[in-house]
Amino acid sequence: MSDKLVIGLDSSTQSTKAIAWDNKGVAQGEGRAPISMSRPQAGHAEQSIEDWWSSACSALQELSKQIDPERIAAIAISNQRETVGFIDEKGNASYPAIVWLDERATGQIEPLNAAFPDNGLHKITGKPADITPVIYRLAWMQDNAGDALAETAKIVDVHSFLVGRLTGTNVASYTSADPFGVFDIRAMEWSSPILSYLGLKTGMFPAAVRPGTVVGQVSANAQHVTGLPEGTPVVAAGGDGQCAGLGVNAIQVGRVYLNLGTAIVVGAKSTDPALSNNWRTMVSPTGEGYFLEGVLRGGAFFVDWFVKNFVNDLPSAETFAGLEEGAAALPLGAEGLTICPYLAGVMNPHWNPNARAAFIGLGAHHTKYHVYRAILESLTIEVARCVEAMQSAGHKMGEIIAVGGGANSRLWSQMVADACGLPLIKSRTIEASALGAGISAAVGIGWYESFESASAAMVSDGDSILPDPARKANWDTLSLRQAASYPATNTGVFATT
Repeated sequence: MSDKLVIGLDSSTQSTKAIAWDNKGVAQGEGRAPISMSRPQAGHAEQSIEDWWSSACSALQELSKQIDPERIAAIAISNQRETVGFIDEKGNASYPAIVWLDERATGQIEPLNAAFPDNGLHKITGKPADITPVIYRLAWMQDNAGDALAETAKIVDVHSFLVGRLTGTNVASYTSADPFGVFDIRAMEWSSPILSYLGLKTGMFPAAVRPGTVVGQVSANAQHVTGLPEGTPVVAAGGDGQCAGLGVNAIQVGRVYLNLGTAIVVGAKSTDPALSNNWRTMVSPTGEGYFLEGVLRGGAFFVDWFVKNFVNDLPSAETFAGLEEGAAALPLGAEGLTICPYLAGVMNPHWNPNARAAFIGLGAHHTKYHVYRAILESLTIEVARCVEAMQSAGHKMGEIIAVGGGANSRLWSQMVADACGLPLIKSRTIEASALGAGISAAVGIGWYESFESASAAMVSDGDSILPDPARKANWDTLSLRQAASYPATNTGVFATT
């Protein structure tokens, strides 16, 4: 085992990363390739399934130049969630893939939830009413693209599509199927009542298996275009959010996973499928138990939007360093400037895709440093509010494990630690999703007897930041003030209660 490697292939929204890991979780090589996205009209976000495949092939080919392919013991895939592809009998696209950022199905939210009264959809899928799950885009397809659906043989997530290209058979994992919002998270199967309502058959969806299951082998055709040896085992992994939680060992109770990326994701393990509007309930990356997950669609995206539009349209590292220095010199509360951060709508706790951002209390004395700090404070408060809701529901919170570009900000990291009242530990790897896929591969081929032992061996923590208890009360006061800003942005609520 010591000379062998596993590959974690992370197919995300903008790129594919193919990383080879040894049995200690140390990267031994990496390949990358971009994935393009089109916006054919307002509110639409689409990709080509062929771009998913060509990007994966390019990343794997680049990786194969850095390592001896004969060392590869297995491969597993981490995928962008809530992105859906449509393929015909020949395996070609019958309609463009619809990306999780797509907003075309807002009008389907209320009718679908009304068809399943008493929070029926939430109870089956763990997902409150929201624009993100694929279920609403499937309803939109029935209403607006029925001919394309009639030509569709398989409705696939990115994981099952890439597995199909590697092995010849489309197979999903529990955690790649779960985000679709048509998956029964208790029975661990596609929901017959939901599919029946949508007029779709279970056979149109790939089989869903437990993460860590060997689902096939690399075919001769795939070997030719990827550089992977024919016969290499392909192991089920799944959704990138859950894989990232696995990649920081958040499968331990009390370790809170935090991705300070384009979107902010907060995740914590739960033994039961606890339901709440304060989070969405996801299947655990081990296939046993669940992750409670809070999401803010406009996380670091909000920061980048402000900087590019109002500070420097071509920001550099120096741009952000200057903003960090100026913001760090200001007091908590940004001298009266409060921001509602819902630039791209809000998921938990309001579940309102029409919510918008707001700047409240803006005065002539405020500078770009005040705005930058106030944005970070508003995003931090959203994280703290989600963590506190989980704590109030009886879930143990002992420490936060942070990944994503935002975790490189000392200021932001300290804010999160102080607002949550928990130590924040930085992950040693920024590629937690790819590492989570690698851990799944390692378990699937028997390197380790369990996900727990594999994570213990392959995950390592970096620097830690301790909270300042003296600041917690001030953060709580600021949270109340910031929460009061939401009603002014409310242009339509879709959450069921």
